[in-house]
Amino acid sequence: MAFLIGKKLGMTQLFADDGTVTPVTVIHAEPITVAQIRTNDKDRYEAVQYAYGKKKRKEHRTPAAESKVGDKVDVSAFKLGDVVKVTGKAKGKGFQGAVKRHGFAGAPASHGHHHVLRHVGSIGQRFPQHTLKGTRMAGRMGGHQVTTRGLTVMSVDLEKNILMLKGAVPGRKATWLTIVTL
Repeated sequence: MAFLIGKKLGMTQLFADDGTVTPVTVIHAEPITVAQIRTNDKDRYEAVQYAYGKKKRKEHRTPAAESKVGDKVDVSAFKLGDVVKVTGKAKGKGFQGAVKRHGFAGAPASHGHHHVLRHVGSIGQRFPQHTLKGTRMAGRMGGHQVTTRGLTVMSVDLEKNILMLKGAVPGRKATWLTIVTL
């Protein structure tokens, strides 16, 4: 099971010899180092902690027997055709209304409905006389952790530490991503 930390550079297209176009996401993934190994005896779970740069550390729950402290992991751990899952922070969309945030239909545009086209409508009943938690209303949208599964590795560039994955991954440009083989 390969694990890597990378930064999203953007999206582009790959053209095949027969003319088919494949949208790909370009990810820059510098080599990471195994910083620490968590074991069942000491930590009550198994995981490997990776270091990226000077201070960034990321932990991945994988059998610790596969690696040792000081090992380097880079894009060579992935090969063409590998199926991976990518986790990152989704784009934040700010404060949105209920129609956009939850897909509400809105009110009819005629027959006495004036200035209430995109309103939520009734949000409760007589009892318990307060708004219940979890009621779908307007609020902040996006900006949470998202995982996209089933992406195929289309290209691996060892010299530039570039990985190209078929399809879109979460986040905007320069978003930190974790890439794991399935």
